[in-house]
Parts: sequence; C-alpha cells; structure tokens
Amino acid sequence: MRILVIGGGAREHAICRSLSLDPEVSAVHCAPGNAGTAEVATPHTVDPLDGAAVAELAASDAVRADLVVIGPEAPLVAGVADAVRARGIPVFGPSAEAAMLEGSKAFAKEVMAGANVPTARSYVCTTPEEADAALDAFGPPYVVKDDGLAAGKGVVVTDDIEQARAHARACGGAVVIEEFLDGPEVSLFAVTDGETVVPLQPAQDFKRAYDADEGPNTGGMGAYSPLPWADPKLVDEITATVLEPTVAELRRRGTPFSGLLYAGLALTSRGVRVIEFNARFGDPETQAVLARLRTPLGGLLYAAATGALADFPALRWSEGAAVTVVVAAHGYPAKPRTGDVIEGLDEIERADGPQAYVLHAGTKADEDGTVRSAGGRVLSVTATGTDLTEARERAYAAVGRVRLAGAHHRTDIAERAAAAAEAGEG
Repeated sequence: MRILVIGGGAREHAICRSLSLDPEVSAVHCAPGNAGTAEVATPHTVDPLDGAAVAELAASDAVRADLVVIGPEAPLVAGVADAVRARGIPVFGPSAEAAMLEGSKAFAKEVMAGANVPTARSYVCTTPEEADAALDAFGPPYVVKDDGLAAGKGVVVTDDIEQARAHARACGGAVVIEEFLDGPEVSLFAVTDGETVVPLQPAQDFKRAYDADEGPNTGGMGAYSPLPWADPKLVDEITATVLEPTVAELRRRGTPFSGLLYAGLALTSRGVRVIEFNARFGDPETQAVLARLRTPLGGLLYAAATGALADFPALRWSEGAAVTVVVAAHGYPAKPRTGDVIEGLDEIERADGPQAYVLHAGTKADEDGTVRSAGGRVLSVTATGTDLTEARERAYAAVGRVRLAGAHHRTDIAERAAAAAEAGEG
C-alpha cells in the first residue's frame, strides 16, 4: 500500500513514522513535510489547501497513492478530502461539511444538542453587546472561543473581564462564550468510517506555555498517555455518550463523518463534558498515542477510509507509557523567531534511541543538511518507558541534548501523573 500524508508538522511526522513501520505499507509520501518527515517519507511540494493539486499529486506516477491521509484541519475544512475522493482515491479525513464540527464551534454545539451530548452551556455571540451580556451571565472564569479555526490558540480562559472582552472583539466574527468547566482535561481520539467507532487510548495535553499552567494558551506544549489516574471504564463511557452519538447525528444529518474524531473533554464534578471537537489527530497528543499503538497504522486508516472498520481486529497497545515534550522557539507563542540552527539531534538518536526520538514540527533543512527552526513549535521529543516516570526521564534526557538558541519547554509534562502513579494513587 502506498500512502500520501498531507501536512508538515510533528503530527504528520508521527503519522509518517508509524506508517513507515507498517509492513503492509510499501511507500510513504509526505507533502509538504519538514526536515524530519523527509527521513521516513518521500517529500513533495504542494499547497495543502489546494484540493485539485493534492488530488493530482496523489494520482501522479510519482505517488500513485492507495490512501491519502490529511493531517491538519485547514485542508479538511477547505474540502481537500472531497477533491481527492472525487478522483476515486480513498481518504482518511472527513468531508468539508463534516469537518465543520471543528471549523465552527457554533455548528459543533448544534450537533451536540441534536445528539444529546453533554457539553458546557454556551452562547453564540455576533455583537459586542451580546458578548458582554454572555460574559455577565456566566461570570469568571470567562471562556471565550473564536467560532472558526485558530490553530489551537483561539481560546481565552481568564478571570479578567477586560481580557475576555478584548478577545471577543478581536475574533472579528461570531464567538462562543461558555461556562467554565472544572476538572482535569482528557483528549480521546476515535477512528471512524461513519458507522463504526474505534476509540484509541486517551491522552492529556498541556496548553499553557509555561510550567504550572502559567502563560498564554498555545497549540500544546506536551502530552502523555496512558492516564493512570483515570477510571478504567472512561473510554467506554466516552465512546457511548459522546463519540458514537456524535457520529450517528452527523450521519442522520446527511454529513457522515469518516476519519479521526477528536473529543477534548473535561471530567467535571457533574460528569464528562465536551470542551471541543476536532476533525483530525491532535498535536501533540498524537505523538504520545501513536508511540504506544502496536496495531499497524496503515491498515487501520485504510479500513476507516473504505468503510471496513466493523471487521477490523481489536487494537493492540503497549503496556508502557509515552511522554512528548515540545521544544518551542524563542518568543513562542506571541512572536516566534525562526531561522536558528538546531543541533544535537544526532546525539539523541545515538544515545537514546529507539526509546526516545525527535518528531519535527517547525523545521527546514538547508541544502547542506543544516536543520533550522521554521515555526513556533519546533520539535516534539517523544519517549517511551515501562511507566510514566521512566518515559519522562528519557524524554527530558533527550530534550537536554537539543541545542536551539532561545528555545523553551515545559519541565512538568506528566509530572503530577507520574508522581501519583509512583505513590499508588493512579
């Protein structure tokens, strides 16, 4: 099987890496990719938002794709999956209509209401006056979300009413203002063909830029899986009350969802509540989750793309843990600096592999092979271990080998969960 992956971040590097390890996958291609994906996939140049160009590349003699996997949300909302399907090529990723589950938070709220899925109470506001009234109705902490795509950074959670009002106005269009949800957050992915829903293992990510959840929201500064503190029945509960009803509601509406359904959840004192849906693998949770998946990825994604999930064998997972730590550029998330040389990557491979490895995100390679930063989140350093403590130790040892001027990372990814598990509280 020949597979084309669309995208150029650490999520796509993780997907390409897993596909390259699948014995049934004969060739992996990636467009546009980055300096890391080029090590496990043949790179190609394409505009990820141009459906016709992506479809042409997939059908070309150079690729001859049996499956196209679309990584980021923007191409999905732009209808790239539809263009590729129109060429008769199986696609892992929802249609543009179904991808509005992520493309519009207001639409997601409508779907959840129709599916009776538990979520936060909310108002969709289109004027400053409506936003002010909604903020007054809920009180602090204030939760203000840009209705459209914002690369994981369109949400502000604050006790400062003026900051909340400023964000609502800055969004420029519709905003969703909702009640604050207490309790720990969980990310759960599910692979679906529009009928059958196959959940993956849950993960937890860290959105704030700095330790102890300080600083602004980011696209994610790290993640870990599994969650030793979570109820063993949690995945079954979320599948039954959130994932399956949502897929059924979209099918009922005539917009079946095929691909990766990502539920961001809060485990509140009143039960599980959906914070948001995404229409694709999350970043950085994907890096940690795929590190533990033992079922070959290519076959799983192809089964979803071709409506064959009902007959797919149960997924297999490693019994250990995985931790991902994001190394971010100087100035991230406000004004990340790019063009800095990245060193130490070969040292990680020699000293820590295969238990620790680097997944590239915002990187590019010069003609002489020099790797430079090319984005805000530059690297996802991922490690596995028998438990979270060992995985953390390996991940941070590998992070310590990275040399990137002005870079920063959180030092507390999975710290509390590992400590609790060590103490027997998990």
